[in-house]
Amino acid sequence: MTYFLVTFVLMLVVITIMAVGVIFGRRAIKGSCGGGMSKAECVCVEKCDKRKKLEAAALQAKTSIEV
Repeated sequence: MTYFLVTFVLMLVVITIMAVGVIFGRRAIKGSCGGGMSKAECVCVEKCDKRKKLEAAALQAKTSIEV
């Protein structure tokens, strides 16, 4: 039971620290824009370099197949 309580308190501290960072105007916590091989939509405001390269390669492959 002691391990559970220590782990629970540690997680609460970490979550509190992250929340305080967001509250005081630091950048919001967000996931990566270009991870994985899935076709999931990117929710970023500006697309990251990895996503831009992936989309450019897909567009190039699509146009080369159509020609």
